[in-house]
Amino acid sequence: MAKFLANENVPRDAVIAARQLEIDLAWIKELAPGVPDEEVLTMSLDQERVLVTFDKDFGELAFQQGKDASCGVILFRPRLQSPQFLAQFVVSVLSQVIDWEGHFAVAQETNIRVIPLPSRQSP
Repeated sequence: MAKFLANENVPRDAVIAARQLEIDLAWIKELAPGVPDEEVLTMSLDQERVLVTFDKDFGELAFQQGKDASCGVILFRPRLQSPQFLAQFVVSVLSQVIDWEGHFAVAQETNIRVIPLPSRQSP
């Protein structure tokens, strides 16, 4: 089963709900609040956790800036924003049996798009 690292913008209710279902979810807000996105991504790689976020900047880091995001990234893009809905939405996505590693996923209410991340060449 995948391990996840929730960015600071993942709501507390969603983190609690995931943990209640025994989803292995660490949270930046508890580990290192306020760290820059690049450091969040590095932590995700170092801990071998799929990064979970509501922040589109991680797509830019991976695709435009060429940062290593091989841990996998799940970008949540729901239209509805109530705390209860967000908690249920996050849990339902994290419960999916999907190979997140090496992929950038965009999760919306009706679908999850999973696309390969750019491969990184060693120098």
